[in-house]
Amino acid sequence: MERTLVIIKPDAVQRGLIGEITTRFERRGLKIIGMKLMLIDEKLARRHYGVHEGKPFFEGLIRYITSAPVVVMVLEGPNAIEMVRRTMGATKPLEANPGTIRADYAVTIGRNLVHGSDGPETAVREISLFFAENELISWDRCTDAWTFEE
Repeated sequence: MERTLVIIKPDAVQRGLIGEITTRFERRGLKIIGMKLMLIDEKLARRHYGVHEGKPFFEGLIRYITSAPVVVMVLEGPNAIEMVRRTMGATKPLEANPGTIRADYAVTIGRNLVHGSDGPETAVREISLFFAENELISWDRCTDAWTFEE
């Protein structure tokens, strides 16, 4: 099983798309093993987006991601990273395939609704920024939740 981090960004939260976006991942068979609504502070934003420091869009990205609530979640499943990235669509909404989140709902690259880890090492690093291991649910330990016996 593979894990990945997803951030439902401020534009998606403000537009009421949390449920729609979450549903798309669940319908692909991915399990939510951690989820929170939060405000990202500047320090965390700079750590998360550190790979972009020095680029012309960096400061605007920091201002944007810290401007309003986001939903962060960890998804788990076979090939979770690639599954999430294909479900999100290309970073530039106009280049995203029809049926992806960004093609269906995003307008510009600066307001493209979602972030997903781009590889296994990045996923491990990003998940650890937002979640402690004890905040993540192991579904294989929850077998009783799937039965109706009392």
